[in-house]
Amino acid sequence: MPSKEFYIALQSIKQSMVSFRNQGYEFDVATLRTTMSSKVFPVPEIARVGAVEAGGVPAEWVRVSGARPDCRLLYLHGGGFVAGGLTSHRPLAAWISEASRCSVLLLEYRLAPEHTFPAALHDAASAFRWMRENGPDGESGTARSFIAGDSAGGGLALATMMVLRDAGDTLPDAAVTLSAWTDLALTGDSVKSRAPVDPILNHAMMQILASAYLGATDPRTPLASPLYGDMRGFPPLLLQVGDWEILLDDSTRFAEKARSAGVHVDLEIWPEMFHVWQGLAPLFPEGQQAINRIGEFIKPFFSPLD
Repeated sequence: MPSKEFYIALQSIKQSMVSFRNQGYEFDVATLRTTMSSKVFPVPEIARVGAVEAGGVPAEWVRVSGARPDCRLLYLHGGGFVAGGLTSHRPLAAWISEASRCSVLLLEYRLAPEHTFPAALHDAASAFRWMRENGPDGESGTARSFIAGDSAGGGLALATMMVLRDAGDTLPDAAVTLSAWTDLALTGDSVKSRAPVDPILNHAMMQILASAYLGATDPRTPLASPLYGDMRGFPPLLLQVGDWEILLDDSTRFAEKARSAGVHVDLEIWPEMFHVWQGLAPLFPEGQQAINRIGEFIKPFFSPLD
């Protein structure tokens, strides 16, 4: 049963989204960018933030006291491929660093519609390769590496692993997705079945965002929609998704296909949770609990090092 704090936060989200849509801003990229960058929590005081160029892409190292400089996590933000960035996701990166003991590399990949597919994918792959050889304290190899992302960034993280694998590069030790968008063709049953309860996303919005990112690319292209790709050889995955999301099936179907390909998958469907509820962790316990689970998933990979 979700907490009382959850329902208070949910009501606030519903009110803000109704206002957003009633003002006609639903498909306005500029307004979406402003909205995402302005509604943030303070970065925890224990976090240190340092700007870098990660393989030529603007990024920040975000890490808390006690985070290992040789255990690194590339984080790819959500925002429908058209919004989000360092400002919007810096707090979430810090919370994940605290839970996982990783130094988090938060990437500001190129956004659509100015930069369509595969620009963001190229940025993510370049940054991961850079991260394996460079840490928050300078040039040095990594002992453990991870990749994670929410929403569009979650799908981008999965597609990045396909690029790395096919190029013969070393894959992350594990990957984590938060409400991942894996099917830009929007074919999941949950797009309709969860529409009455999803307080954030709707089909029309997602179609516009997909078109902005894809340009002329087929939405079933595997590197744009990793649900249609080959998952063989992937490392262990943690997929978190809310039961109230229209993108629920993007995670459940991906988990099923990955397991069929021999991949270890921890699929967590959180009852009555909405899209990327982890990003509101200070408001209700389910958000922090989900972030804690990310830490519990990642920390065992450190055991040979500790």
